[in-house]
Amino acid sequence: MEFKEFGKMDGKRLLLLPGTACTWEINFHPVIDRLAEQYHLICVNYDGFDQDKKTKPFTDMITVTEKIEDYILKNHDGHVEGAYGSSLGGSFVGLLIQRKRIHIDHGFIGSSDLDQGSPFVAKIMTKIVGKWIANAGKNPQKLNDMLVKSFGMEMDGETSAFMSQFSSSILELHPDTVTREFYSDYVTPLENDIHAEGTTVHIVYALKMGKKYEKRYLQHFRNPDIHRFDMQHEAWIFQQEWTQPILDMIAECMGI
Repeated sequence: MEFKEFGKMDGKRLLLLPGTACTWEINFHPVIDRLAEQYHLICVNYDGFDQDKKTKPFTDMITVTEKIEDYILKNHDGHVEGAYGSSLGGSFVGLLIQRKRIHIDHGFIGSSDLDQGSPFVAKIMTKIVGKWIANAGKNPQKLNDMLVKSFGMEMDGETSAFMSQFSSSILELHPDTVTREFYSDYVTPLENDIHAEGTTVHIVYALKMGKKYEKRYLQHFRNPDIHRFDMQHEAWIFQQEWTQPILDMIAECMGI
């Protein structure tokens, strides 16, 4: 695990939790400078995405969650003003709020699918994902094309540049990391009606993902603050037309 803190060090703290197969550097690169102007950033690279990424794979969702909690307890008295979880990172935000070991004033669920199922189904899906990445690893462009298709993205210059960087970074990881991350996220229970006193859950709902995701948000979180944007999965990070509206939304929620 790796933690890096920088930005407006006297500002409100914002924990940044990247998505599947991502370091924070890749996930938030297009917006990190703008976030750093407003917040004291606490950026996380999970097990399998740190300095040992080529030799040691991702562990599991609970182990990583505990390490995040321990860091915040030790270095920030168990409290941060905000936590933004991009895609899979939203599962970590949910777990952190659910477990109540630390306190988060504002938890942001960024286009997360929160998909869950049985270990049996997870094993089958993980094998498919593993073969998909292994075969595509011989051809980075093929991997890039498959990722774009799986996210249902419409390609433009900004999206293409981001996805090329993302797909290239996957090939630098331990061969078991992405499949372990995928499997653990799928089988780790996220409770229904999650709430904590003094915590507001804000949903960045990318409408182009589909209607079923709103039902999951309402299932897992009590009275979530849902912000609807007619964009694709986490498009605000790499498509400029969505960047400012969501930066403004985060700032308003955080009281900036």
